[in-house]
Amino acid sequence: MPRRLKLYITGLVAASAIALGATSLVFPDLSGWPLGIAPQIALHVSSTPEVNVLAGVAFWCAITLLASALPVVMPRGSVVSVSIAPIIAAMILGGPVAAGWVAAIGTTELREIRGEVKWYGTLVNHSVLALPALAGGLVMVLLGGESGNGVLSFVAAMLGALVVYTLNVALASIGVAIIHNEDFRVVVVGDTKAHLPNLFALAPLAWLMAQVYVILGVAATLLFGLPLYMQRLANRRLVEMREMFTQTIEALGGAVDKRDPFTGGHSRRVKDIAVAIGREMRVSEAELEALEWGGLLHDIGKIGIADAVLKKADRLTRDERIEMNAHPVKGAEIIAPVTRLAPELPVIRHHHEWYNGSGYPDRLMGDEIPRLARILHVADAFEAMTAARPYRMTPLSAEQALGELRKFAGIQFDPRVVDAFVRTEYVEGVPDAGRDAPPPKPVPLLGEVAAARASGEATRPAGTSSLEPV
Repeated sequence: MPRRLKLYITGLVAASAIALGATSLVFPDLSGWPLGIAPQIALHVSSTPEVNVLAGVAFWCAITLLASALPVVMPRGSVVSVSIAPIIAAMILGGPVAAGWVAAIGTTELREIRGEVKWYGTLVNHSVLALPALAGGLVMVLLGGESGNGVLSFVAAMLGALVVYTLNVALASIGVAIIHNEDFRVVVVGDTKAHLPNLFALAPLAWLMAQVYVILGVAATLLFGLPLYMQRLANRRLVEMREMFTQTIEALGGAVDKRDPFTGGHSRRVKDIAVAIGREMRVSEAELEALEWGGLLHDIGKIGIADAVLKKADRLTRDERIEMNAHPVKGAEIIAPVTRLAPELPVIRHHHEWYNGSGYPDRLMGDEIPRLARILHVADAFEAMTAARPYRMTPLSAEQALGELRKFAGIQFDPRVVDAFVRTEYVEGVPDAGRDAPPPKPVPLLGEVAAARASGEATRPAGTSSLEPV
């Protein structure tokens, strides 16, 4: 387990346990409530106030258990359930102590009981809700939210719910970012932007649940199970729609790859490498998604390339090379009508531009080339060099391919992207002669090969390696 992850788990669990224990011990004297829990949460089963309060807490634990039973895994790894609604309702009714214990006990999931989650994962899952529930309850009490059902009470409850949600998202995203070695901002944006309005809508619903519980009782409160389940379905539909879109894009990319037995799975592997580089370069969530989908579709323009050119093992003629070099433009034209893929268009069109300006189709140079296209170019070249092709049946080793990337950094590739690539798992442990060397300065590509490329007459002799993937 990485040291950062150990520190995160230890600190989070310790903070949650200390906060919950300290609040449970101190709050009875500060509030004068039985067990430090506001009496509004009491479920009247006995003449003893403490028993009634515990019965109420047990009821909300049961509701939270049901709400936690069907969590939804978001694209970046965070787990979302509608359990936050009964936790906030317990906070409104019983204060911080009740909310803390309901969050700690009620968020138990079936996968934890079945042993599918490691013990420290279970502790983290409970802590990322228990600690925010305590904090939100304290804020609500300080603002006078336990005083009744007026406007002040409602406002205080909503602010307390905001604290619960914000702190929960922050703590959970930190853990996911550490586990997957992603930028914290990417996880937060990626896993909250879609369902953020829905989750915020749960706070007023939780307040309404609390009022119904006090006025109409347990039976009426159970009716809220339907809107909570519908909310869970909405979260799942959001994930399914994105998964379906990604799978459709992957199928399109795979259809191009299947035209040539040598490039089967090429687009998927390029996508994986590009996303890994993007994470190392701390690109935004939107850029990471553009790399993912752009990587799958970067060669979609090859649909319009004749098999005689696409699969040719001999050197290409000038006309054949011109046709092959048109595939980025054709790909961008194919994708252009899909407005949802607008961020991917520059990646598709410019993934064959060279850093020194001798690439195609627009001869962009340096930072004129979109950053994501520069990332994809490195990923595309590495995958092509380490796989068999009709013009080079023997793939390069990872060490040889990395050496070529270093050799042409500043000429064909952005040196910063190459530096990021060597930190990914794809070359982990591979000797890198350029690791400690200063990045080369961009220089014009000279000589016979440069002249051929500049005129569109570059050849691709069979049996030799080529940095330029096709």
